Amino acid sequence: MKKKIQSTVYILFVLITFFALVNAFTAYKNPLNIYENPLVWIALIGFVAVLVLKEVVSVMAITKAKELQNEKAGIVPEPENAWIQKLLKNWTKAKAIEEEQEIVLDHNYDGIKELDNSLPPWWVYMFYATIVFAVVYLVRFHFLGGDSQEMEYQQAVAEARIEINKYKASSPDVFDVANLTLLTDASDLKRGKAIFNLNCASCHLADGGGQIGPNLTDEYWILGGGIKNVYNTVSKGGRDGKGMIAWNKTLKAEDIAKVSSYVLSLQGTTPAKAKAPQGEIWEE
Repeated sequence: MKKKIQSTVYILFVLITFFALVNAFTAYKNPLNIYENPLVWIALIGFVAVLVLKEVVSVMAITKAKELQNEKAGIVPEPENAWIQKLLKNWTKAKAIEEEQEIVLDHNYDGIKELDNSLPPWWVYMFYATIVFAVVYLVRFHFLGGDSQEMEYQQAVAEARIEINKYKASSPDVFDVANLTLLTDASDLKRGKAIFNLNCASCHLADGGGQIGPNLTDEYWILGGGIKNVYNTVSKGGRDGKGMIAWNKTLKAEDIAKVSSYVLSLQGTTPAKAKAPQGEIWEE
């Protein structure tokens, strides 16, 4: 009688909840919106939970019935983790405590006895694998001339350079110092002069004759002349502690190239007050 009542309640709950969910899904525009229709989610979760709970209870009841039946019949089932125990035994060749008497050696050290245990199969197989690996490694890299780590590194660097060159070729706006040349176009020099007057004239004077900074019109250079040296000096700064600041965080690379070209255009001019030469004569 009790089981019939439970089954009837379960069936009624499932049917009523199912039809309620169907009506909700057909009546609401967004039935699964948890903010607009939280009751729909409560009903849905309750419906699924009851179904799952019913199946769990059924499985537990069947399992319990089988256990009672086996107990009456005197059948002792294997434990659930029996396969794990078998696997461990096969891969360790471990002897049970009751069987250790068979492998006791005659050695006796103050009552401590030694067992003649076999090496675990997993350890033996790993040892064999290292031997195979060593043979393959020896043949591959010492007889067949396989690539060493240094060769693989050089190949990776070469591939990276190819990718960089492809990127630079497809991106004309990328500035490459390695390919920097002296700019002679009037618009570039005009832009360089404007940058010079704004940022450099306070130390080098507007005509490049030098004040705090060195004279830029003579052939003497502290950190080397030429477009690349001048570019690096402007970009990275002068000598540590007493040179000018690095301008690469203030000026764009293109603007540094233009102001460097303008500086070189001042070579051979005659400033009003030329500072004494500093550095060494630069020859291209």
